[in-house]
Amino acid sequence: MKLGVLLPTFRNGAADAFSFAAQAVDAGVDGLFAYDHLWPMGSPTRPSLAPFSLLAAVARRHNEVIVGPLVARVGLVGTPHLVEEFLTLERVAPGRVICALGSGDKLSAAENEAYDIPMRSANERRALMAETVRELQDRMPVWFGAGSDETNRVAREVGATINLWDASPERVREMTTSGEVSWAGSVPKDFATTLSAVRDAGATWAIFAPDVDVDALRQWREEHDE
Repeated sequence: MKLGVLLPTFRNGAADAFSFAAQAVDAGVDGLFAYDHLWPMGSPTRPSLAPFSLLAAVARRHNEVIVGPLVARVGLVGTPHLVEEFLTLERVAPGRVICALGSGDKLSAAENEAYDIPMRSANERRALMAETVRELQDRMPVWFGAGSDETNRVAREVGATINLWDASPERVREMTTSGEVSWAGSVPKDFATTLSAVRDAGATWAIFAPDVDVDALRQWREEHDE
């Protein structure tokens, strides 16, 4: 199972993200990821760094690590623009980009409303995800953020890994019956136990929020990962 971290992007500048990326790479993580939000959820007065430019910068600094948004929300920009963002990142980091897509939901709808970006119907957003995949699936791995049964069905139809957020190991195991699953989430109190359980349930990745102790990730891999 590969290990990844989300970079601290809710900042006025990139210094914290660059520092954390260096620590994480030194600890042996496999991937660096970034949120795609216009502000931290529920905090519209706080800043948020653009994911693709930040990921390009860290990919140039660390030339072996995998990078990707977690997840790029369809509909914030047009599909051709989103596709080009991924392709540009792939030119910076060839063979090291994950096309992770999300449909967005009511929790992020305020971001669209604030910038007068239409919040399309769930069916329209799923269609945009499938359209984006068709342009990119021959270039890079594709993930879908887990959603409704219909969203998950579309993910499997296009051959995407389903990324589960804060899911139990039992849910991970259940979802692996239909295809690959990656796990992401906050740092649990029983960190090592949860990480091992997620691995044993069949997750291909475990990706943690920016407050994770990267030395604990290093230690877990040395002691538990085969």
